[in-house]
Amino acid sequence: MPLSEALKIAGDKNLDLIEIVPGAKPPIAKIISFDKFRYQKEKELKKQKTSQKTSELKQIQISARAAQNDMEIKARQLEKFLNEGHKIGIVLVLRGREKYNRDWGRQRLDEFLKLISAEYKITAEPKFGGRGIMMQIANK
Repeated sequence: MPLSEALKIAGDKNLDLIEIVPGAKPPIAKIISFDKFRYQKEKELKKQKTSQKTSELKQIQISARAAQNDMEIKARQLEKFLNEGHKIGIVLVLRGREKYNRDWGRQRLDEFLKLISAEYKITAEPKFGGRGIMMQIANK
């Protein structure tokens, strides 16, 4: 149908002529209210966003001087997050003079990682930063 004819029909019905598929030969258009069309598109986008599963980054913060039981509790919490499919950031907090004893801090982090019974992979290697040692793990 020619463009002028389609525009005339749309004008008679007090609706808009909206191009749906511009890349097609010939282009596909609809006679519909633009407000209704925009509402439908927004609804589609919202539905797509809710259907996408986003893996959130959860953070577990442990102290280098924490007792064994505290470490086990944190490890259980971490396993729960892993089973839910989240990425986990582990922060081993070092305070004061502890920051200069990096080998000891790294050893404490390794001890904590041995407590985790669930399978995981390291996505970001341990690195020393502002408050201590940080690393990321995710479910295998």
